[in-house]
Amino acid sequence: MASTRNPTSTGICYLVGAGPGDPGLLTIKAKECIETADVLVYDYLCNPEFLRYAKPECERIYVGKKAGDHALPQDKINELIVRLTGEGKKVTRLKGGDPVLFGRGAEEAAELAQAGVRFEIVPGITSAIAAPAYAGIPVTHRDHASQLTIFTGHEDPSKEETSLDYASLAQARGTKVFLMGVERMAEITAQFLKHGASADTPMALVRWGTHGCQQTLVATLGTMAKKVEETGFKAPAVAVLGDVVTERKRLNWFESRPLFGRRIVVTRTRQQIGKLSRLLSELGADVIELPTIRIAPPKDLMAFGALVQDCHTYDWIVFTSPNGVDAFFAMFDKLYSDSRSLGGARIACIGPGTAEKVRARHLAVDLMPEKEFVAEGLIKAFGKHQNMENVTVLWVKAAETREVISKGLTKMGAIVDEAIAYQTLPEREDNLEALARLKKEGADMITFTSASTFEHFQDLGVKLPTECRIASIGPVTSAAIREKGLEPDLTASVHSIPGLVDAISAYFKKTKK
Repeated sequence: MASTRNPTSTGICYLVGAGPGDPGLLTIKAKECIETADVLVYDYLCNPEFLRYAKPECERIYVGKKAGDHALPQDKINELIVRLTGEGKKVTRLKGGDPVLFGRGAEEAAELAQAGVRFEIVPGITSAIAAPAYAGIPVTHRDHASQLTIFTGHEDPSKEETSLDYASLAQARGTKVFLMGVERMAEITAQFLKHGASADTPMALVRWGTHGCQQTLVATLGTMAKKVEETGFKAPAVAVLGDVVTERKRLNWFESRPLFGRRIVVTRTRQQIGKLSRLLSELGADVIELPTIRIAPPKDLMAFGALVQDCHTYDWIVFTSPNGVDAFFAMFDKLYSDSRSLGGARIACIGPGTAEKVRARHLAVDLMPEKEFVAEGLIKAFGKHQNMENVTVLWVKAAETREVISKGLTKMGAIVDEAIAYQTLPEREDNLEALARLKKEGADMITFTSASTFEHFQDLGVKLPTECRIASIGPVTSAAIREKGLEPDLTASVHSIPGLVDAISAYFKKTKK
């Protein structure tokens, strides 16, 4: 749906449904709107991870609303998006779930239309369907319900009386789903019972549905209000009423995954954090992405460029990190337009993650340790592979790296040049929300994938939560942790991201919750 007023204006406002929270449920259209926005105006229920899709220069404005706590009243939100759009900006108004299903998106669209500015409505996946599905509850089912009724449990507080027809709702067939009703659970369930609904009707509440911290409470229509009070169950939650709730016993897929209920902190660079987060999330973990380092260009970029320009003159190019591969080929692509300019140089990598980056360039990896994915393992691999006397090697490395490669190969007779491709700096800005969450909620485990991720975490001055375990990707990282007087609870036997995930899974499999 789009307005056609003032078509010559450069400004446009996208009223975007951000979905229920799982990043995988964000639509392609929604992601495009975030990526191209000049201004992001976002709500409380939007996953903050989505903000990272935005351009660095994008202005971010939080207007979140939750019960009794409004960052900005609705009329002021309306004024804000109208003004920003009227200024010719591309505005993405990001709303949890679907923007027009109890999301007041229709009101905002009406204000934009009244002002004569361009807008589009971008539907999103609603929590009314997604949250029950992630709890193993299908809202319709051939054996239970062929009708679905959705209503809000939170009406306009200025109304003198409810506009909900509880008599009709109580007698409606099929599944009933209501949103924003936890605070009024006693009142809502009492109205259903008053109008003839059975107290034995199965009922469930799903809190933070599709998130790693999802919680589900199952009871009946007659007992749910008391159970909410006893357990202290809080909003935001979706309520499901009907026989479909009984399907949860066999369809509860999301909460049955091996790492569900475990909160795990990932401390890689923002560029690298995704793979580890995704693998842990797929196993059910509630992941806190806390980048402790960021990658910056080397201090002497000209010297690095000169070595990359001469890369074809070497017998071997050694990559010891994915970041090194990225930095090398970013420079290579500026200097050359043909991959064959790499010449006859063979390529060695320290581990599968680095090798994966090389292969993505459609280049073969000629040498890699079989098991020991550390510098010492690569030196041993070279020793078994060939005589290194007078062999020329270009080592692509970080500024802060152990000299094991250089010393080891030089001792074997090789001629080694060090190409400093990047430097590792502490992350101070892209982790503030994650730090606040770690301090507030704690964690079951924190992961370190390099010595630098641990060292820069230490520099943040944040104490590890009580009972938080430490997971290390390999012996070098574990040694750095021990130097600070801490003991890793586990060290991956296979020093790679998949190896670390396997080690974490095995650890928690043996550990009772």
